[in-house]
Formats: sequence, C-alpha cells, structure tokens
Amino acid sequence: MRFRNASVRAKVTALIVSLACLWAFAAWVTLREGVNLLWAATVNSNVVDPSEPLLIELQRERRLALAHLGANRRDVDQPMRAQRAKTDALTSEFDSASESTAAEFAMDDALRRRLGEVKGQLGKLAATRKSIDTGKTNVAQAAAQYNAVIDSFYRMYDSVAEFDDKEIAKDGRTLAEMHRSREIFAREDALLASVFAKGGFTRTDHAEFVETAGVFRYTLSEALAKLPAEDQAAFDAWLKTAPVSRVQAMETQLIRHDPAIDSLPVSGEEWHKAADATLTSMQTVTLAGGDRLLERITPVAAGVIVRLLLAGGLGLIAVIASIILSITTTRQLLAQLRKLRDAAHELSDDRLPGVVERIGQGEEVDLVKEAPDLDFGDDEIGQVGQAFNTVQRTAIKVAAEQAELRRSIRDILLSLARRTQGLVHRQLTVLDVMERRETDPEELKELFRLDHLAIRMRRNAENLIVLSGSSPARTWRRSVPMVDVVRGALAEVEDYTRVTLMPMGEVVLVGRAVGDVVHLLAELIENAVSFSPPYTNVQVSGQLVANGYVIEIEDRGLGMKPEDLEAANERIANPPEFRITGTARLGLYVVSQLAKRHDIQVVLKASPYGGTTVVVLLPQELVQLDPRPEPQRGDGGERLPRRPTAVATVARPAAGEAAARPVAGEMARPAAGENVRTLKPARPVPASVPEPAPAPAPEPALASVPEPPAEPEQQPVAEFTPSGLPLRVPQANLAAALREDTPTLPDHEEDDDERSPEEIRAMMGSLQSGTRLGRTQAAKMLDEQPGGDAP
Repeated sequence: MRFRNASVRAKVTALIVSLACLWAFAAWVTLREGVNLLWAATVNSNVVDPSEPLLIELQRERRLALAHLGANRRDVDQPMRAQRAKTDALTSEFDSASESTAAEFAMDDALRRRLGEVKGQLGKLAATRKSIDTGKTNVAQAAAQYNAVIDSFYRMYDSVAEFDDKEIAKDGRTLAEMHRSREIFAREDALLASVFAKGGFTRTDHAEFVETAGVFRYTLSEALAKLPAEDQAAFDAWLKTAPVSRVQAMETQLIRHDPAIDSLPVSGEEWHKAADATLTSMQTVTLAGGDRLLERITPVAAGVIVRLLLAGGLGLIAVIASIILSITTTRQLLAQLRKLRDAAHELSDDRLPGVVERIGQGEEVDLVKEAPDLDFGDDEIGQVGQAFNTVQRTAIKVAAEQAELRRSIRDILLSLARRTQGLVHRQLTVLDVMERRETDPEELKELFRLDHLAIRMRRNAENLIVLSGSSPARTWRRSVPMVDVVRGALAEVEDYTRVTLMPMGEVVLVGRAVGDVVHLLAELIENAVSFSPPYTNVQVSGQLVANGYVIEIEDRGLGMKPEDLEAANERIANPPEFRITGTARLGLYVVSQLAKRHDIQVVLKASPYGGTTVVVLLPQELVQLDPRPEPQRGDGGERLPRRPTAVATVARPAAGEAAARPVAGEMARPAAGENVRTLKPARPVPASVPEPAPAPAPEPALASVPEPPAEPEQQPVAEFTPSGLPLRVPQANLAAALREDTPTLPDHEEDDDERSPEEIRAMMGSLQSGTRLGRTQAAKMLDEQPGGDAP
C-alpha cells in the first residue's frame, strides 16, 4: 500500500534500480565464470606450477632417504646433499610464488587452509632429515614422514576451484587421479630402494610392497578408464613402452617372491633404471594430458569472455539507455503534471476568487477568457488536460453562478433590511409621539417596553444591512457626548439593567461615526451580558489615551479559551468573506465590518476577574473634547439620547460626599496629571440656529424620551438608589389636576422587592427632564467657578 501511494519519481526510481539489479545479477553469473577462470589461472601459475617440481624432488629425496636407511649408513653422501639442496631451492620458490598478492586474491578459504598445511609439513622436513642423519628413525617412520609432506600437496590440489563446465571438471579430476597414481608408484619405488639396499625383503616389507603395488595397479586402471578419447590413446601408448612393460614384469616377479626362501629375482640397478624411466614418462604423459585439457579450456574461456562482454557490455548499454529513457520520460511526465497542477492551483487560488469577487461587485465576466483551454497534447496526459479544461470551465461557471446567487441574496437581505429599518423608524416615531402625550405611568411603561423592543429590532435590521455589505442610514451631523453614545448602545441591549456605566469623561464623538459606534458597542455589550451569569454585572468604562479614546467592556463570566480569543481577534482584525452557512458568531462579523469602516481597533482579552474584557480603541479623528456641554433640548435640531435610567449611573457617591448631588448628571473631566492627548474642542452650535434636515434620512435619536413640562421645584430629592440616582415620588411630575388627593411616599423596601427593572425604567424615565435640567445647572456652576474645573 505504501508503494502504491508513492510518487511517480519514486516508482520510476524503483524501476531503474530493479533493472540495474537484474543486470548486475546477470553480469555476475557470467562474470563469475570469468572470475573463476582468472582465479584458476592465477592459482595454477602461482601455486600449482611451482609445487609440481617440488613434489618430484621430494619423491626423489624420499627414495634416497629410504635407501640410505636401508643400507644402514651413518654418513650423508653427496647425492643426498645435492638432492636436499634442490628440494630447499624449490621450496623457497614455492613459498615466494604462493605468497604473492595475486595468489592471495585468487585463493579461497579452503585452498588457503590447505596451503598452510603444506607449508607446515615442509617446515617439519628439517627435523625429519636430522632424525635420518642421526639414525633415530627407521625406514617405515621416514617413509611415513615424507608421505605426510607429499599427501598435503595432493590435498591442496583437491581444493583448487573447478571449472563450471562439468566435462572439463571431470577430465581435470581424472588427470589428478593419474597424478596420484604416479605418487603411489613413487612410494613403491622408494620402498624397493630400501629393500635393495638391505639385500632382501622382510615379511613386513614384502607385505607392504605387495599392498602398494596392488593399489598402484588399481588406481592406474581406474584413471585410465576415465580418460577422454584423445588422452586414452596417449596413455595406451605409454603402457606399451618398454620401461613400463619391464616394470610390470618385475613387479610380478617381486610379488611372487618368497622372502624367507628365495633371493631377490631382480637387481636393484635394473629396477631403478626401469622405474626412473616409468616415472619420467608417466609425468610427461600426464602433463601432455593437462596441455590438451588446457586447449579444451581455451574455447570455454573465450565463450565466458564473450558472454561477459555481451551480458556486461551490451547489457550495461541497455541499462544506461533504459535509465536515460526513463529519466527523460519521467521529466516530461512530471513537467506536464506540474503544469496541470499549477493550472489547478491558479484556478483555485487566483481565477475563481477573482471571478467570484468581480461578479460579486457586479462586473460582467467572460468565462471563455477567464478559463482558456490548456494544451497538453494528444497523449494520456493531454486527455487528462482536456478533462481538466472541462472541469475548469464548469467550476468557473458554477462559481460565477454561486457568486451571482450570493449577490442576489445580499441584495434581497439589503432590501428587506431597508424596508424593515424604515418601518422600525416609523414605529419609533409613532411611539415617541405616544410617549410624549401619555401621562398614565402604566401605559407609559408599556410604551417604553415597545420602544425598547423596536430599538432592538432596528439593530437587527441594521445587522442585515451590514452583512449585505452596505451601511445603515442612521447618521448624525453634530457630535454627541460619549456618555450618551454608550447610553444609546445600552438602550439597544435587552438586559441593560445589569450594565454599570463608569465615568466616560467630557469627550464627544463626531457625528459621522455615532451610528456605527452605537451599533458596535451594542453588539459587544449584548455579548458580554449574554455570556455571563445573570447575577453578575457588566462594567463599561472609557478614558482618553495617547492614541485616541478607549472603551472597555468587562464581564464576569466564564471567559474564553486562549485559542478562542485568538480566533475571535483574528476574525475581527481580518474579517473573512461573509457566507450564509450559519448564525454562529454573526455579531463578531458585524463588529469587524463596523470597526473596519472607521479604523477602530477591537481586541478581546482575558479579564483578571474571570470573564472577558473587550477593548475598543477609537482613533483620534473620531473624538473631541467637550469643554462647554450645552443642554440639547428636543427643539434644538438634534435629540438627546434616551438613557436607560435604571443603569445610567457613573459611580456610587463616596463616603462623605453630599448625598443630594445627582452624580448621574456629572460629566467627569480629565485631571491635570492624566495621560491625555490634546484634542480639538467640539464647536458649540447655538441653540437658536436650527440645523437643516439631513438629506438621506432623518437623524434618529439614540434613545430619546419625551420631555414633559417640569419645574425644578417639582423634582423632589428625598432618597437615592444604590447607584446614586434619586428615587422618584409617584405622580410628582404630573399636573395638579391628575394627581391623587393624598400622594404618599412609597415603601422603598416593598418597591425594591415588587417592582421589576422594566417598571423601574418606566418610572425613572419621567425623571429624565429633571435630571437633564440638573446637569445643565451643574455645568453652569462649573463654568462660573475659577479656572473652569470641578473641585
């Protein structure tokens, strides 16, 4: 399975390697014969040839040694010294030739071991000679010692590698048997030399002679029967020579001789003359047979060389040609496959996204031009290329259709969202009119609930507009205080009562960014409230920093995993193309689009309290200082944001502060030592100069409430809520004719226990006008103080 999944290059490489291995095996089979031939020639010239003269001289030295012992002489005569000198000289030559580098390479382990035995036996020759010279050994012992030396030579011959040709190997073994038969006759001759020196046979000597002569005749007849036809004639002629015939006759006489009665039937001189001639002629005939065998080996060796050239040379040429063809074919194949792969990557990475983007932008796309056909030829890869051309055209066509479909869906979403937005704007206008003329607290509470639901519906419609790639129509011409921007975002959050608003500073947001920032903050605050336990609060704070204005939204929930935080930040920083594949994390996509529109940085990070903190960095060009906040009444052209009063507290009054001061009405100024970049102040717009109506759409209120007529003395400040806002007395702001006869202060504890956040919000709405008036008065007091700063 692994090889099946391997690359084309790996498969071709495996094919080339297998082909090379096959050639190497075939070449080695042929080369082995040539190597055997070469090694056999080397062994023959360095081991066998030098050993044969040495073997003959050892046979002669054995004959002289046994004759010497048979004559019972103590002195070494001159013929024996000369013979020993010849033997030593040939031994040195044999040692030098067998120890050559060529011989070491040509010999196998068996031959090398046998050669070591030969040299070991030759090393014992000196001790044998000494024992003969001193008379410490007899004829039988001396014969056994010389026989051991000579037998080691024949064992060495048996270890010489044979030819692979069976007939040649058989003929070689037959000649070796003939050579061994000559050694047996040489032993017979040495034994008779000692007998003639003693003057007669002993029974032991005669028995040994008869045994040796029988072995010689048997081995000779067996070897002659195995000779090839051309050698058979030569040996038959040798058998008919006079010396051989005379030796056979004398052997018969000596075998029939009775050592106890008769004297020797032949003389030593007569035997020695015939035996020397027989040994010499037998050696000559055997060597002639070896020469004829060599002549037969020559054609075999030539055939080996020819096969070696064919299998080695021509096979190597074929292998090289196959390798070259495989490499070139593989390169062409891989080049075409790479071209096809690059075309596929270009289609998937460049063409399709480009076509989809252009179609999404409304451009007309020529599919023939965008998907030109690829020409790969007419072979199999060319057919694959033609199939790919079809796939490419189909893919681009489908991508174009899908892009057109997505654009149509976005257009439909945008149309529906615009219609819904218009209806919600009209609904809010109607609700605003109803709220302004309604005086019944219960009815006003229900109207506020409808108002809040309509505002949330408007945000959902604007989400659809953002998802469709367009921008909502809500715009402001004037700058809006940052605290009102955040309050407007809170008004679009369902569970706004759990949000605590911290001091935001006297900073205003430029009008062109108000709608998008309110929408962005509403999405983030909604997430913070939704993904935190219901008993926890979400804290919103803001401050000026060196690079602009930072708003932090911190919840006390379970938080997010580091990888989820990283993915969310990446999604906000680099928003992907919107695809209608699900509703997960749509809020983050909306936030990313709104932030990208105004170069706003939004970062999520882990909160040290547990939960998640969202840092929103507004750039400097979107914020301005507001040193002179003026009351912006409903008739001044722009409407103030409606504040969800149940949570619109900046901070609880500290211990020792006057409880009667409405902290909600204060606008915190930056202290003298804060790290604040100087921003240009917002240009105040006189209240008497009406603003022209916006052309595309009316300026919507962030979250406005009606301003019923109220007098400052009608705003009782009896007690404060835990967040620092004054508690409203029921019917205190109503007209005198509508009040009950005996209004009483409510039981605060029961109020807290029985009233829901919606009821509290409805009641606090009627205090808005008084709160706004208090803020105006506080601003005037701050302006009248020396230096213009709050204490």
